[in-house]
Amino acid sequence: MKAVMASLVAAVVLLFARAITAVRAIWHESGLPRRQSVYFANHASHGDFILVWAVLPPRLRRRVRPVAGADYWLKSGLRSFIGRDVFNAVLIQRVRDERDGDPVTIMAEALDEHSSLIFFPEGTRNQTDLPLLPFKSGLFHLASARPDVDFVPVWIANLNRVMPKGEFVPIPLICTVTFGEPLRLRAGEQKEAFIERARAALLELSPRQAGNGE
Repeated sequence: MKAVMASLVAAVVLLFARAITAVRAIWHESGLPRRQSVYFANHASHGDFILVWAVLPPRLRRRVRPVAGADYWLKSGLRSFIGRDVFNAVLIQRVRDERDGDPVTIMAEALDEHSSLIFFPEGTRNQTDLPLLPFKSGLFHLASARPDVDFVPVWIANLNRVMPKGEFVPIPLICTVTFGEPLRLRAGEQKEAFIERARAALLELSPRQAGNGE
């Protein structure tokens, strides 16, 4: 019964997200991702992973899991149901002293189960005027642990305006989710170099970077 309810809620969330944002995917010229991937994206809203999930074709959507903060998604029974049952999220405890496992190991194990991941390398929502916050080291450590997985940069545009901080009623606006060229950790590549390359690849997809505004 719970699985049926989760499927119904997922369908409702999908329809609602598309209705409010008219979200459309902009794919890299190489086309749809053909391999297991870690989709790493900018993070300005709690709904970010939903838009990435919503634009993926069903065959990819079925196998993708968002990486999310356990402290937020386990805060209530409803959030826990949505996080665990509806989206099958990989829940990471962000408070180091409260962790019962290494976050990179937990994510790597999800990849070993043939899932793809939606990951936010900034580590928290960006509420500043900067296009991106500094990346945490988790992206590098995950790429080191699973070097054969594609890391796909994804820019989410306008969702922070649909769901402004402190507002409860969404503002209908057109959103885009732009997918860049997949990258992998290069042989001998150090953490700082990989993080900078991944960050540059993500920034390149920003409408601001293209001079179009956001």
